Parts: sequence; C-alpha cells; structure tokens
Amino acid sequence: MTTLTITGMTCDHCQQAVTTALEGVQGAQQVAVDLAQGRATVQGDVQSALLIEAVQEQGYSAQILNAESPS
Repeated sequence: MTTLTITGMTCDHCQQAVTTALEGVQGAQQVAVDLAQGRATVQGDVQSALLIEAVQEQGYSAQILNAESPS
C-alpha cells in the first residue's frame, strides 16, 4: 500500500479527479482518497513516481507519505 499526501483539493470534484487519475496508474488495484485529510491510499504494485505524476497532471501536488511492499 502507498499513502500520499495531496495538496490543492478543495471539493468533491477535486477528490474525484484525483481518484480517477490514481486508478489509471498501471498496477493500482484499490484507491481511496480522503478530501478532509488530504491523503490518498493506493493498493497494488505501483511505482510511486507514476502516482505523483498522475496527480500532478490533474493540477494537484502529491508527496509519498509511506510505501509498503505488498505481502
């Protein structure tokens, strides 16, 4: 599981845009975006750089909070 901090989300539309972007990353299996906390979690075997890039393409900033290898 990979957890990201997302900055710039202000509404439900923002949350949906980030969710859709992250779901489009190769290897992402389950995505949850929390607007209030400004965080996203992604399950699956994904490259952190691709997650950040997907979020940035939507106009938001992202940083990896933590990344765990799948068991």
